[in-house]
Amino acid sequence: MPARAKGSDAAPAAPDSGGPLPPPATAATPEDPATRRRELVLRLKRVEGQLRGVQAMIERGEDCEPVAQQLAAARKALDRAFFELMACAIEHKEMSSAAGESDTERVHRISRALAKLA
Repeated sequence: MPARAKGSDAAPAAPDSGGPLPPPATAATPEDPATRRRELVLRLKRVEGQLRGVQAMIERGEDCEPVAQQLAAARKALDRAFFELMACAIEHKEMSSAAGESDTERVHRISRALAKLA
């Protein structure tokens, strides 16, 4: 690793780029449920905005193809929100278990929901 200049607080330079080295990688930690809820609500608000845009396009009489493209994008974003929600149910037992439900029963219930809804 290249040496720092004496008295310099700057990060050491990357050998090939001349720029500072990236910060060291940190171990990924699961997000807390409150953060995941906020992110899901924000995702749904973006989908809501997309759908309002689609409605406006239809009201203005825009061509079908661009409307369909925007509708497909909104559908994909809504699908992503659905799968994020299901991932949360799988990862956070405390948020997705019925009273007295075993782990096996919980997995079967979530599996059935995925098969039915996805």
